[in-house]
Parts: sequence; structure tokens; C-alpha cells
Amino acid sequence: MARIRGLGFAMVVLLSGWGLSQVQSQPLKPKLSTRLEPVAETKLLMEGIADPNARGLARLLADKPREAEAWVFVRGQSLLLAELGNLLLLRPPKTRAAEDAWMAHAAELRGYATTLARAAAAKDYLAARSALADVANTCNRCHQTFRVAIRVDPFAED
Repeated sequence: MARIRGLGFAMVVLLSGWGLSQVQSQPLKPKLSTRLEPVAETKLLMEGIADPNARGLARLLADKPREAEAWVFVRGQSLLLAELGNLLLLRPPKTRAAEDAWMAHAAELRGYATTLARAAAAKDYLAARSALADVANTCNRCHQTFRVAIRVDPFAED
């Protein structure tokens, strides 16, 4: 009888362990709110995403990339800048006039960076350099609008 109880207890433990492992193996589904909210400061996005990726693109496109892997990096860095445009759309300024300019610049950044990614996918060096200049000009127009004393020039000699 004790042996049967022991088996019964072991079965309960095994089954409860099986149930627990089933629950733990199912991915948690995050609850999405209806409103996306920014969590990082814009300056952090510029220092962490815009600046390093723009500098990387400038280095990679200083001369025509010879290796396929370099084009993959150009495309990836371009797409990160395009996603930055999306992130910037989440954090418009408070005033309506400033918001309109901000949204236009952010959407323009996304568009030119996407064009750059497409040029990289096609390994089109001249189109990629042109699109990088468009990205930099978009950044500069935004900085000028919002009086940010930073100029982006990807082709400047360091």
C-alpha cells in the first residue's frame, strides 16, 4: 500500500512537473497598448543610432565596396537609420508648427534611408552615395529647423 501511495505521489509530481514545463515553454504574449510611447530621449537615439550608423556608412561608402559582406553592412546600417525615422515619429514636439516640421523630417529620413538600403541591396555605389547625401541633408535640415548645432557631412575628411 505504501508503495502504491509512493507511486501515486510520484505520478502527481511527474504530472505537475509536466504541466509546469508546458506552461513555461509557451511564449509569453506581451499586452500591447493602443498607444506607443517613447522610452529613450531623442539625444540618446541620435548618439546611439544616428551618429554611429552615419559614420559607419561614410566609412563603408568612402570607396566602392568590393565584398558582398560590406554591402550587407551598408544595407543594415541604412535600415537602422530608416527605423530611427520611425522612432522619431513617436516623439513629436509639443507645438503644432514644430510637430509638422518634425514629422516631415522624420518621414523624409525614413524615406531616404530606405532608398539607401535599396541601393545597397542592388550594390549600386553611385545611388548609395547619393542617398547617403540625401540622408545627411535631411538631418541637417532638421537640425537647422530645431536649432541643433550639429552638421552631418558623411564625405568630410576627418
